[in-house]
Amino acid sequence: MKKLLLLLFIVLTAQSFKYQNTYQLALLKYNGGGDWYANPTALTNLISFCNQKLAMSINEEYATVDVGSLELFNYPFVHMTGHGNVVFSSQEAENLRNYLIGGGFLHIDDNYGLDKFVRPEMKKVFPELEFIELPHSHPIYHQKFNFSNGLPKIHEHDNKAAQGFGLIYEGRLVCFYSYESDLGDGWEDFEVHKDTEETRTKALQMGANILQYAFVGSNDKTN
Repeated sequence: MKKLLLLLFIVLTAQSFKYQNTYQLALLKYNGGGDWYANPTALTNLISFCNQKLAMSINEEYATVDVGSLELFNYPFVHMTGHGNVVFSSQEAENLRNYLIGGGFLHIDDNYGLDKFVRPEMKKVFPELEFIELPHSHPIYHQKFNFSNGLPKIHEHDNKAAQGFGLIYEGRLVCFYSYESDLGDGWEDFEVHKDTEETRTKALQMGANILQYAFVGSNDKTN
């Protein structure tokens, strides 16, 4: 009975995501000691950019939500970042899986050092799936703004190219993982990293594409 009620809740949540005119984004809080709270000004600036440039109606204040909480289902888009350790309990992994299957979208942004921790934890969420690198032709790179070369490189760390990975469940991209890019740093206030205006604009434009895809494009079953 409990599982049946949860399934009904997931279905209703997915439908509500579909018909909302306004949205609130959430920052994912996780255990393990990693700094899930990194880049405190990033989402605020991204929201402002999207509301101005894409005429979105996103709540100016983002929420913070625990990965294992049912409150997760209140938000169509959840952002995850950090540099360090990530640990999902079995309950948290199941909750995140149900959220993503039910219509939610997760953006993971490696803030440098997250990769080796987040990959095994996401494997708990979707044991049957692997992160695949999305081709540069993927719609996520061609929403309002065109990124013909794929994910932009915002900060240099290991002299590696920026890569965008995805988890695709039953034909739908449910999680986008930006690696070796550091989009969130580019969303931050200028004073934090003193990135050029061009660099910050690229980061915000790519972030806007991710949000636009999550709210519109991910309703279509497409790779």
